[in-house]
Amino acid sequence: MLYLISYDISIDRRRTRIAKILAGFGQRVQYSVFECDLDANQYQALWKKLARTIQPDEGDNLRIYRLCATCASTIAVIGAGPPVETSPDFYLV
Repeated sequence: MLYLISYDISIDRRRTRIAKILAGFGQRVQYSVFECDLDANQYQALWKKLARTIQPDEGDNLRIYRLCATCASTIAVIGAGPPVETSPDFYLV
């Protein structure tokens, strides 16, 4: 499943930590926006790391949008930037 994750963090150190966490799960497409193609286990791992780091009472804001396959296939990119990266489908038999 493709997730679009954006954040607004006012504390530099925490903002850098959030960016590093997200970079481990997906690709940065804008300064505070990441696209992450995750399975259920990866999503849960990411959620736990983010939940331990985000401080909503200090004004942190993080949004996660889940994009279905149909929605993800309609993403349009205008200008410079990486293409939408998705995990390849593969099967072990």
